[in-house]
Amino acid sequence: MTKIKLGRRALIAAVTAIGLAGPTFAEEVVDSIHFLIPGGAGGGWDGTARGTGEALTNAGLVGTASYENMSGGGGGKAIGYLIENADSNHGTLMVNSTPIVIRSLTGVFPHNFRDLTLVSGTIGDYAAIVVGKDSPINSMADLLAAYDADPSTTAIGGGSVPGGMDHLVAAMVMEAAGKDALGVKYIPYDAGGKAMAALLSGEIAALSTGFSEAVDLANAGEVKIIGVTAEERVDAAPDAQTMKEQGIDTTFVNWRGFFAAPGLPEDKLVAYQEAIAKMYDTPEWEEVRARNGWVNIHNSGADFQSFLEQQEKQIGDLMKKLGFL
Repeated sequence: MTKIKLGRRALIAAVTAIGLAGPTFAEEVVDSIHFLIPGGAGGGWDGTARGTGEALTNAGLVGTASYENMSGGGGGKAIGYLIENADSNHGTLMVNSTPIVIRSLTGVFPHNFRDLTLVSGTIGDYAAIVVGKDSPINSMADLLAAYDADPSTTAIGGGSVPGGMDHLVAAMVMEAAGKDALGVKYIPYDAGGKAMAALLSGEIAALSTGFSEAVDLANAGEVKIIGVTAEERVDAAPDAQTMKEQGIDTTFVNWRGFFAAPGLPEDKLVAYQEAIAKMYDTPEWEEVRARNGWVNIHNSGADFQSFLEQQEKQIGDLMKKLGFL
């Protein structure tokens, strides 16, 4: 017997043609999206773009999705590319997150979110501190004791530039633990994969990273999560203690969302925003969200702009206090 495998579109057409009651598919909103990822494979931007693309295509809201990693300049290379080639990139969505605010504040690159078309804030991801699976460190108390004993050999790494997201989180945590945030030895790596390799080799004592990345690494048996910046424990890693539980009074959530080229036609913008809005009601998205431990934080257009402006002020004030600005 010959088996015929129908694609989603063909199946919908077949069901419609012969009038059979079948599964209900979401109506396609966008034919295709090319996701521009400002960092390397294995990082939080990479996971967010690919997870969102997976949910949108599997739910039938987007026909096809493609992906391009463009590392460099702490994300500045991809932003510059999108701005300089705006007219030929109306089919592109670039993922970004809190670092677009941080890096424009610190002058790492000359652009900020106002130079792009704001599409939609999509998710939040807590931060986490992890150590290698064989590390003698099993808690934040252990890490702090190691730091007190020898700060110079207790480096914390991250997948972002100095003064970037992972550095800022490490500084916030150490500051809240009563340490001198500026005394923490931070080693930057371009993308989470390289930072992970440094952790396993012993080049760094701990890694500051996104919670979803930490969960993946912990599930693979490569790391132990010793602290999470959530208010309460997160279902995706129920055994991982929060910073607050360990007497470190700090919380943090990093938003991630999507931007388009400046000058994007209004109809294209509306279509992208509609596809993302509809995505939240699909089981395909819930599967991706739950798997990564993300929090749904959805804001489009003017709401996204207001959110970013508020965060710009909050982070600017914090970075001045910590001495980064």
